[in-house]
Amino acid sequence: MIKCQPQEYSFIPKTWIFPAEYTQFQNYVKELRRKRKQKTFIVKPANGAMGHGISLIRNCEKLPAQEHFIVQEYLDKPFLMEGYKFDLRIYILVTSCDPLRIFLYNDGLVRMGTEKYHAPSEANLSQLYMHLTNYSVNKHNENFERDETVDKGSKRSISWFTEFLRTNDYDVTKFWGDVSELVVKTLIVAEPHVLHAYRMCRPGQPPGSDSVCFEVLGFDIILDRKLKPWLLEINRAPSFGTDQKIDYDVKKGVLLNALKLLNIRASDKKRNLAQQKAEAQRRLYGHGSMKKLSAASSDWEKQRHTLERRREELKERLAQVRKQISREEHEKLHLGNYRRIYPPDDKLLLEKYESLLSAAFQTFLAGRAASLQKEMNNPLKRMKEEDILDLLEQCELDDEKLMGKSSRQRGPKPLTAMPECSQTPRRQRPDYLADFTSGSSAENSCSSSDEEEEDRRKAGGGGGRGGEKREKKVSYDLGESKEKNLADPAPSASPTLSGPIRRSISCPRSIASLSSPSEVRALSTRPSPTVPIATPLVRPSSATSRSHSLSRSGSAHRVPHSNSLEIILANNVMQ
Repeated sequence: MIKCQPQEYSFIPKTWIFPAEYTQFQNYVKELRRKRKQKTFIVKPANGAMGHGISLIRNCEKLPAQEHFIVQEYLDKPFLMEGYKFDLRIYILVTSCDPLRIFLYNDGLVRMGTEKYHAPSEANLSQLYMHLTNYSVNKHNENFERDETVDKGSKRSISWFTEFLRTNDYDVTKFWGDVSELVVKTLIVAEPHVLHAYRMCRPGQPPGSDSVCFEVLGFDIILDRKLKPWLLEINRAPSFGTDQKIDYDVKKGVLLNALKLLNIRASDKKRNLAQQKAEAQRRLYGHGSMKKLSAASSDWEKQRHTLERRREELKERLAQVRKQISREEHEKLHLGNYRRIYPPDDKLLLEKYESLLSAAFQTFLAGRAASLQKEMNNPLKRMKEEDILDLLEQCELDDEKLMGKSSRQRGPKPLTAMPECSQTPRRQRPDYLADFTSGSSAENSCSSSDEEEEDRRKAGGGGGRGGEKREKKVSYDLGESKEKNLADPAPSASPTLSGPIRRSISCPRSIASLSSPSEVRALSTRPSPTVPIATPLVRPSSATSRSHSLSRSGSAHRVPHSNSLEIILANNVMQ
């Protein structure tokens, strides 16, 4: 990523992995020697931990070519505090990799060296208590201070350090913004590998399904004298030892807040295993899969198939959007001391991150980059719940036309509590909906005739319930609203596209019109009873009411002096 995005990935010291990059390292050293520059390097053994085996060198010819090392250029001008070098342990929670969601804990640990810092020289290269900030190294020094006060000791909290920066007139907002970008850009490098492995382990699960994995990571960051953060390493299994009270206070918050944010239940595993079993059976027996077209399929069958595919895609995206809304509502209530850094609220920053994510897939998983790009650029990805519901309703209208129902349009029948179409401006549809809009124009969708109602009744066949007028029963609740046909559907209706469209309370339809002026007058005098939000509402489902329900911008004029949704709901219930 440094090669393809050098400007974005400038927060890592020059690094070489031995023995694979031994030759490149020696070429770099020769170039320094030619320019008569002297650099110090820090050498870390592969698979090491807790500072074991780390050393500083200046004579690079002594490094063995076949040993497994990590060699980094030493940052010799660090930001000092009270004359000591220090690093920051930042705790990061990744709640999901599909989609990627990253949270930063607002506290952490400041780990200081135990000897006053001096620039590296041949004389002090072996003084590790000066150059290394690892707690596991410095705790053995007699100068290590185990002070319990917040502003003293060799280990302090990041919340204290933030106040230290603010008190000394440093730009705290920019500092945390730089740290957040460093974390997100680093995890973007890992995302292609993790996402590929995750989806391989969960075949058949659609993108955006409930996450079954999480990770708490420990980022070790050091600051240079200009307060620029540099990434030293990431700990996949950060220590949760509590040698001191400050360890207990910080790490307890990291874990408790993480568990609350993850919303883990005891039944999650059982439910998830049942879903995997059901998905495996579906793929094995082909249940729920759409019928494939044959070469001899007619144009009508092809149109029907296209319509079915469009509806399935819309329904899948609608489920994802509603899960995302539910997830974000839970996160807002249970963030604790975490804050979300990906996806960010800043749209420009999000576009930059998505561009880097696309570049990462091109770099590491070129064979799958095209499918990811298609997934990211899908117009449905930018739609809101209301937009998707509009398109699902349009699918119903298109299906009715394909099934041979009358599409003759005349002026709408005047309604008492609803303005005419000419008075109700249609909400402007966003540009990204153009690819999914088909069939009738905005003007046609705003009108329906008496003859169409007659044809709809006739389409149900003679006698029995077929000629009855169909109604839909909608209950508005805090989850998904449930919509149910009270009369049997017409025999000629689509078997796949006649299913109900459900709207959540966050996206209710416009209220259907009242039937007479006397009911309107009754509204203004009748006291408004207290009606719970889950009270069922019965309304006509004719093309006229459905068409008018799409024009939400004029809903404020539909019922004169209607103070609240509860009044309208109560009136319809009493009817």
